[in-house]
Amino acid sequence: MTTSRPRPFGRALCAPITPFTDSGELDLEGAQKLAHHLVTEGGCDGLVLNGTTGESPTTSDAEKAALVRAVVEAVGDRASIVAGVGTANTMHTVELARAAEAAGADGLLVVTPYYSRPPQEAVEAHFRTVADSVGVPLMLYDIPGRTGTRIETGTMLRLAEHPGIVAVKDCSYDLLGSSKVIARTDLAYYSGCEELNLPLYAVGGAGYVSTVANVVPARLRAVLDAYDAGRNDEAARLNTLTLPIVELMMASGLPGTVTAKALLNALGLPAGPVREPLQPAGHKVTGGLLAAYEELLGVA
Repeated sequence: MTTSRPRPFGRALCAPITPFTDSGELDLEGAQKLAHHLVTEGGCDGLVLNGTTGESPTTSDAEKAALVRAVVEAVGDRASIVAGVGTANTMHTVELARAAEAAGADGLLVVTPYYSRPPQEAVEAHFRTVADSVGVPLMLYDIPGRTGTRIETGTMLRLAEHPGIVAVKDCSYDLLGSSKVIARTDLAYYSGCEELNLPLYAVGGAGYVSTVANVVPARLRAVLDAYDAGRNDEAARLNTLTLPIVELMMASGLPGTVTAKALLNALGLPAGPVREPLQPAGHKVTGGLLAAYEELLGVA
């Protein structure tokens, strides 16, 4: 049955790719079409733009703001729009946060500062500075495998006291630590690793922020729907059915951006090329992705 867990941005969130034209320019019309598809046909409650999947390391500040404005215009109030604004520089992050807020974002995704590996006191100060600089809520992004720095449990508990920090995108691969924070705070925990969508949800998580939802949004949402309806065995079965495409897209040695764009292009949905240093998936990889996609959609 449905619980009273906090869900400030909904349950089923997609981290969309950023469509580019064949010449590598930002494709705002394509972004609007994809957003409409994900929300209207895919059942996504929210879209998290300008994240890793959205190739934020290779888009300019102006492109990021333009993307938010375009998607907000396309989606309206049918879904939450969360904008990725995290950088390794606190002041730059504040600038991006304010720009995203002005562009109409409902919330901000802020990753732990990377490369410099700041101590926990500095990590906490970074997030507080950003939260104090805007009037929209923050989703913290805990992904130590990429940033080199974990948001430790004690830090997360202190940050949970800030009224502007309401959620976490959890890629820590620490279900114990995440469960402890869920139990002791009102932070909404969103799984950022598809294989943990159901386990994190079962211990009180709010939902997920998914790359794989670019291509099978309804299939991922169905897992949560079944769990909320009290059909736990059905939720587990549906979750198991998604694992082959999750593995191919997220654990095959290629970035999720590359595999998502390969499959979206094959399906005739807006995507376009990736920007360097990323390279496109080959025909063999794309064929395998398409086969897994068709197999999943062919199963009741």
